[in-house]
Amino acid sequence: ISTNDFKVGVNIEVSSAPWKVVEFMHVKPGKGSAFVRSKIKNYITKSTQEMTFRAGEKLQTADVEKRKMQYTYMDGDQYVFMDMETYEETRINDDDFSKFLLEGQTCDVLSWNGKVIGVDLPLTVDLEVTMTDPGIKGNTASGGDKPATVETGAVVTVPLFIQIGEKIKVDTTTGKYLSRVKEEK
Repeated sequence: ISTNDFKVGVNIEVSSAPWKVVEFMHVKPGKGSAFVRSKIKNYITKSTQEMTFRAGEKLQTADVEKRKMQYTYMDGDQYVFMDMETYEETRINDDDFSKFLLEGQTCDVLSWNGKVIGVDLPLTVDLEVTMTDPGIKGNTASGGDKPATVETGAVVTVPLFIQIGEKIKVDTTTGKYLSRVKEEK
């Protein structure tokens, strides 16, 4: 893949390890040639690194295989996922994906060279607010934020009008509140 074709989420191979492009920016300085400043995350070590590539530089794409699997239960500190076609179980150690993971949720389990390297959650998840400060009458018009704990245990910053028991839509990549979820009647 050319660095000109970078997108967030593209998998590349650097130093014979799989990396995911987290963010990137094309830079065209007044003097000299253009380059791509990027932030990439190593799937295996989970470390994030800033790297600069020449514009148009060719990189090897990491052959990361995605398989749809359903999260079934937790065993000790491992998350157990089941392949919905073969009913095979895959155990994955905790990583930053778990804060928005619900039992029965379907995700993409990523593997590289036959080794499981991570989990890709859906872009958004609907979660119930289990703990937050009550909204006080009159403070909703001015706007503002407060922390709220959702059913997975993650803490999300929400607007003041959100109450305990409401379902909210959360962006799994940024961990930000997107909207209320309307209940179907």
